[in-house]
Amino acid sequence: MKHFFYSIFLITIGLTSAEAQTTLKESSKTPLTIGEVVTIESKILSESRILNIYLPESYKVADTLKYPVIYVLDGSMDEDFLHIAGLVQFFNLQMNMPKTIVVGIANIDRKRDFTFPTIDKKLKKDYPTTGGSRKFIDFMENEVQPYIKANYPTNAQKMLIGQSLGGLVATEILFKKPTLFTDYIIVSPSLWWDNESLLKDAKMFLSAHNKLSANVYVSVGSEGEIMEREAKSLVDVLKNAGKPNLKAEFLFLPNENHATILHQSVNDTFKLMYPNQEK
Repeated sequence: MKHFFYSIFLITIGLTSAEAQTTLKESSKTPLTIGEVVTIESKILSESRILNIYLPESYKVADTLKYPVIYVLDGSMDEDFLHIAGLVQFFNLQMNMPKTIVVGIANIDRKRDFTFPTIDKKLKKDYPTTGGSRKFIDFMENEVQPYIKANYPTNAQKMLIGQSLGGLVATEILFKKPTLFTDYIIVSPSLWWDNESLLKDAKMFLSAHNKLSANVYVSVGSEGEIMEREAKSLVDVLKNAGKPNLKAEFLFLPNENHATILHQSVNDTFKLMYPNQEK
C-alpha cells in the first residue's frame, strides 16, 4: 500500500510539473526582435531589394546618439547577417565597440552584382549574368546609403564587410569610390577575377585620388597559393600607395579555409579596432 501511494505521489508531481511547464511556455512567449526587415524598390537595379537591419539595444529613432553603420554584403538572413550582428552585439558588450547599426544587403544574384565585366570566355560561360558591379555600387551609393541616412540616426563611420566575390566588389569600391566607406573588411577577395586585372591596375586607381582616407583590413586563410598571394599583394600595394591616411592591415589565419574564414576574420579585425575594456 505504501508503494502504491508513493507511485501516485510521483505521478501527481510529474503531471503538475508538466502542466506548469506547459503553462510557463504559453505565458512567456513574446516575439524576438533584433531589428527590422526593409524592402526598397531600386530604380537603379529595376528590382525590389531586402535590407536586414540590426538595431542595438535601447535604440530609438529620435535618440540624440548617432550610430556607426556596418554594411554587410551577402547579408541575407541565411547568409552572414545574423552572425555578424551577433559579433557586433558581443563586441559592444565586452569590448570598446560603440553601439552600431548593421545593414545586411540580401542577395538576389551575387555573381551579377559583385563582378565587373570581363572578356574572358570561360568566366563569361561560368558566370552568365556577370558584370553588374557598377550598377550595384550605384545602388549602394545612391539608394541604400541615402535610405539609411534618412531613416536612422547615423554618424560618419561607414564600414563595409565582404568576402570572396563580396571582397572583390569591396576592393573595387575602395579603388574607384573609396569615400563611400570609412572602413573596409575585405576577406579572401576573389582578385583572380578577369585575370587579376583589378589588382594589376591598383596603382592607377589609387593614384587617381589625391586624398584617400580609409582603414582597410584584408584577411585570408589557407586557401591556396593564388588567393593567399593576391590578398598579401593587395595589402602591399595599399601600404606603398603613398597615402598617409590610408591604413592597411593584413591578417593571415592559417587555421581557416574559405568556408570558415569570414566569422574569424571579422572577430579578429574587431579585436584590432576595439580592444578589450579594462575592468
